[in-house]
Amino acid sequence: MAPPFKRHVFICTNERPPGHPKGDCSSKGSWDVVKAFKAELAQHGLKGSIRAQRAGCLDNCSLGVSVVVYPEAVWYGGVTVDDVAEIVESHLLGGKPVERLRLYRGEAP
Repeated sequence: MAPPFKRHVFICTNERPPGHPKGDCSSKGSWDVVKAFKAELAQHGLKGSIRAQRAGCLDNCSLGVSVVVYPEAVWYGGVTVDDVAEIVESHLLGGKPVERLRLYRGEAP
């Protein structure tokens, strides 16, 4: 049986108390990033093959908004709503990760 989605895009929506040293992705606009991914995937007709969803802490909030794409395990940081179309077009459609946003090269943390 084939998996229901070719890829999963997880967007950290973690919230921490104000002033926490690690920060949090929620206060950096992660909920808007989730909405932007869902809209962009729908616009490209990818809703049934790629799933974008909120995630709990991805343990990179200091570098957030954090996003990870599976099965490739490509981690992004500092993602904004303005970056979403580029990630969808370059990475999810074109197979080329957006290097300027990439957190890790090689193995994930």
